[in-house]
Amino acid sequence: MKKCLENTRILITGGAGFIGSNLVEKLLSQNNDIVVLDNFMTGKRKNLIPFMDNSRFKLIEGDIRDMVACRCAVDGVDYVLHEAALGSVPRSIKDPMTSTEVNISGFVNMLYAAQEAKVKRFVYAASSSTYGDSQTLPKVEDVIGKPLSPYAITKYVNELFAENFSKFYGLETIGLRYFNVFGRRQDPYGAYAAVIPKFAMSMIKHESPVINGDGNYSRDFTYVDNVIQANQLALLANSPEAVNQVYNVAFGKRTSLNELFAYLRECLAEFDAEIAKVEPQYGPNRAGDIPHSLADIGKARTLLDYAPEFSVKQGLKEAAKWYYENLQK
Repeated sequence: MKKCLENTRILITGGAGFIGSNLVEKLLSQNNDIVVLDNFMTGKRKNLIPFMDNSRFKLIEGDIRDMVACRCAVDGVDYVLHEAALGSVPRSIKDPMTSTEVNISGFVNMLYAAQEAKVKRFVYAASSSTYGDSQTLPKVEDVIGKPLSPYAITKYVNELFAENFSKFYGLETIGLRYFNVFGRRQDPYGAYAAVIPKFAMSMIKHESPVINGDGNYSRDFTYVDNVIQANQLALLANSPEAVNQVYNVAFGKRTSLNELFAYLRECLAEFDAEIAKVEPQYGPNRAGDIPHSLADIGKARTLLDYAPEFSVKQGLKEAAKWYYENLQK
């Protein structure tokens, strides 16, 4: 992608996380000053180690639920990329209170701090979970259903607050509804790990990963570099129609869990032929899951010039080497 910001001060909340740390890496490489605010509840310190000696990088260890930390983080910042959140549908079902505190109260704190500091634009991670029980495929931004989990509710409420702050405070906001993002630095550990690194870790150990349901559920899996591109374009958007909007960020193709397993096994088997012999096992469907998800990315193409470069197969090929080298440790 040719267009990029340079010599700009950008705050990335949740910068020690999977997507956040990838954004840090990219934006630092483009000669920007990067501030990260993270409490390391789910983010990993090791994700930030490569940047700690960079004079253009600053880490603030703090919580978005703490208004003092939020105000400190936005001081002197031109833009905010808000990635901080407590993700996972199952986690939110088990503990809706904490998910609500972080994802809603923390989000509003950051919005308010940003407008106080006169930040130019606030770009935030929204979620495809907002589509809820809507049966429409592909998913179009203006047609949503009822959210199916506390997590989904919090992400929809974020969009409402962002719209409200744009109207009443003049804060420019852009929401990016991520669809099943995967790639380097994604955590495979714990009960709430994302499906692709969890599959990869099992296969690398020559163990059978568990597929929820019969494997025919499908998702619009999205490689992390497509998400990085969307964030940069959201920061750069200069037409009035492009701002104060919400966009789908995906590749725009559906892949079933069975297909995903087969693609990933094929990629990993290039590093270890024994992986080709691994077969999946099947378990019950997961509470709060929708059967199918597919994004219409036309709005992002038109208003942001979004053009995702990596298909699922291309992304898995890129990610497989990282998985193989890092998930064995």
